[in-house]
Amino acid sequence: MADFGFNEHHQSEIINYMRFARSKRLLRLKAIDSCFEELKDSRLVEDTYTVDEVREMLDGLQMVVRGEVEMELINTAHTNVLLLRQLFSQAEKFYLRLQSDVSELENRELLEQVAEFEKTDFKITNKLNQEASKLKLAPLNEGGVSELLNKEIAKLQEDNDKLKSRLRTLESQAMSALDEKAKLERTLKDVQRTQGEQKEINNLEDTVAALTEDYERSLSANKATQKELKESLITAKHELLRVQEQLALAEKELEKKFQQTAAYRNMKEILTKKNEQIKEIRKRLQKYEPDD
Repeated sequence: MADFGFNEHHQSEIINYMRFARSKRLLRLKAIDSCFEELKDSRLVEDTYTVDEVREMLDGLQMVVRGEVEMELINTAHTNVLLLRQLFSQAEKFYLRLQSDVSELENRELLEQVAEFEKTDFKITNKLNQEASKLKLAPLNEGGVSELLNKEIAKLQEDNDKLKSRLRTLESQAMSALDEKAKLERTLKDVQRTQGEQKEINNLEDTVAALTEDYERSLSANKATQKELKESLITAKHELLRVQEQLALAEKELEKKFQQTAAYRNMKEILTKKNEQIKEIRKRLQKYEPDD
């Protein structure tokens, strides 16, 4: 017999699954054979066929066979998933975590061992397989390793309950601490708000005092400034009168000097002559155009 490292019970389970897989495989092969027989009976009724007719028949056969093979592959994959589900469910009852190595599924050496097992040991262990087919996967016995495992599980559950109780206590304490912290934070905020308001009042008082001092200082400065401005205004008026007087004297002096110049005397003589000429012309005009 091929040695997979299993005990007698698991060996029988493998045989049972291989029998199931073989029966499904044989059914699918019969379906494929029936596809060919149907083609022979329904289409191969003449002696000669054209190339197009042969191609059409082969294409139709290819589609049917492809569908059968694909259906079998999908069904096999789904069946394997259901088998793994049974194994994982039983393992989880004992808090076990099974692992699988997908790369080992293509190990040629192991695949050849399985094929050899199917050829030789499948028939020899047929009786054992019939007895095993009546059984279902069951938990381990209550003695030996199983008893120790159950005790360890019970101990872990007890420790887990204690930890849960401790966790609830810590959560309660943490919630109380959080509530107390929230109260302290609110109190601190109130104190800080009060201190801030008092500080603001003090700042306002200092500002008012500073403004009052500035106002008094500005008022004193304004009085002194008004006095200085008044004196400056009087001085400016006196200066203005003095300048106006000097300007008048300067104009008189300038006019006097201008009248003493030759140009002024010539201009005056010219204007005098012009005025006399204008008077003479008016007298002549009055002779010809007397006034109304």
